[in-house]
Amino acid sequence: FYGRLILKKAGKKINIERGACFGTGVTLGDYSGIGVNCEVFGDVSIGNDVMMGPEVVFYTTNHKFDRTDIPMRLQGTTESKGIVIGNDVWIGRRAIILPGVTIGDGVVIGAGAVVAKDIPSYSVVVGNPARVIKNRNEQQIKQDNI
Repeated sequence: FYGRLILKKAGKKINIERGACFGTGVTLGDYSGIGVNCEVFGDVSIGNDVMMGPEVVFYTTNHKFDRTDIPMRLQGTTESKGIVIGNDVWIGRRAIILPGVTIGDGVVIGAGAVVAKDIPSYSVVVGNPARVIKNRNEQQIKQDNI
């Protein structure tokens, strides 16, 4: 109930777990959830049927550090870059999604992955930085041909 009052847009039958922190710029699609102790702030669009493990963090800004004549803490932050999560995505525990990333439909993101660039649909990604280890669509094609 309260999530619907805060979210920019809330779909049907959403699930927001305990300890989740989120802001007014977040769109949460139908049948999707925000996991336990997740942090979702800024312009973040989460599609339909998205599963999210605990402690996933979305960053839409970063600290500036290009100048060396003043401390980094005084340089401010970068311009906000939105994040887009497609439909039918599974994001594992403690994954980190960085500014400006688009994650395609049907993607699986392994626990602890740091996603720094766009991920094509139906990919399985792991690691830091996250890298594609297989394509779910190709696996389906192989099964269909058996």
